[in-house]
Amino acid sequence: MRRLLTLLWLLLCTPALAADLAADVRARLVDAPVLRGSFEQQKTVAGFKKPLVSRGDFLVVRDQGVLWNTRSPFASSLTVTRKSLRAEQEGGAAYQLESTREPALTAVNELLLALVSGDLSVLATRFRLEGELVAKGGWKLTLIPTDASVSRLFRRVRLEGDTFVRQVELEEVRGDSTRILFDQLAQTPPPGPAELERLGK
Repeated sequence: MRRLLTLLWLLLCTPALAADLAADVRARLVDAPVLRGSFEQQKTVAGFKKPLVSRGDFLVVRDQGVLWNTRSPFASSLTVTRKSLRAEQEGGAAYQLESTREPALTAVNELLLALVSGDLSVLATRFRLEGELVAKGGWKLTLIPTDASVSRLFRRVRLEGDTFVRQVELEEVRGDSTRILFDQLAQTPPPGPAELERLGK
């Protein structure tokens, strides 16, 4: 009987604990309207021993989108806004998807923006949050999909950070995984004319 009551108490308290954890992590994150930095992306494909590694830099502008510029091994760029996704390769083809033609794109772009910027209010609508606070202002979160469209793609997502998101790890349903490490994070300089033009397309 005592064990049953303990289990019931834990079940009743779980949502509150998750809300407390999200609030504690949110309190540690810097509220950054603009965020710049560099990244290293390690893509591990099921059946291959070595990950595919790419590096570059990025810019996040709140309410406008993300510019993701890969510098190596090949130059390419990705522009993500709430309404579109545009990819370009140096000297190569470009493609653009519009949310007016691809309704699911809005949700995908919203998720990408939330992961890079650590927007827990958006992530909590599609994931169950688990994790812990760690020493020196750090935190770790594991996101378990609760949204059917997301659970078809990902088993879980792991985030680690302090005042910024420092690492994102995406574990896909089909066995592949992607680990992104962020570095040299800064809130300045503000976006330049060329960057704003890309975000405005």
